[in-house]
Amino acid sequence: MSALQSLEICSGSTLDASIIWLHGLGADGYDFAPVVEALQPMSNVRFILPHAPAIAVTVNGGYVMPAWYDIYGSDIADRQDETGMRRSQSQIEALIDQEKNRGIEPGRIVLAGFSQGGAIALHTGLRHGAALAGIVALSTYLPLHEKLQNERSTENVHIPIFMAHGKFDDIIPLKTASASRTFLEGSGYGVEWHEYPMPHSVCNEEIAAIRDFILRILPSH
Repeated sequence: MSALQSLEICSGSTLDASIIWLHGLGADGYDFAPVVEALQPMSNVRFILPHAPAIAVTVNGGYVMPAWYDIYGSDIADRQDETGMRRSQSQIEALIDQEKNRGIEPGRIVLAGFSQGGAIALHTGLRHGAALAGIVALSTYLPLHEKLQNERSTENVHIPIFMAHGKFDDIIPLKTASASRTFLEGSGYGVEWHEYPMPHSVCNEEIAAIRDFILRILPSH
């Protein structure tokens, strides 16, 4: 399994925190570079925006595009590409290890993602063996929720989770995301939940809330 190529944006000269930000289906790491810029100023943070591998996506007629896993139909929670999700989990774990090797403590690493990327951020972060700083999950849902109880990491049962969703999202319905929130809270996780009058996208008010969340979980040393 090849390592992921990534775009990196650094804020400050003495880096002591990392945010790994995963894009959505059909995009690449550059897709969220404007959002990273909108989050500034932010002290001593390295943003890593990896590019998903190109794979055939069933729901799009087998068209090859960047994706973290395959999607088989319009009901994303019905039949899931567990193999693809586990592969992406391993690739994100490798990025976390890369940041640890660069001297970043696990408690200063955040996983963030939009749509498919948010699903992988949740899937990976809740299973990671060391306590991370937090998870930012945008316009997304919790995949493979039925396996979480047996696979979740005891180190991350108290991880801060930020979830935000558009009320008019027609790609991942609000009720799907809300069901994931309810499941997480019922499993003992704390979720900071936000809803916005938008479709499957990101808005300025949401970006401001994300910035506040990041500054809380990554306080300046």
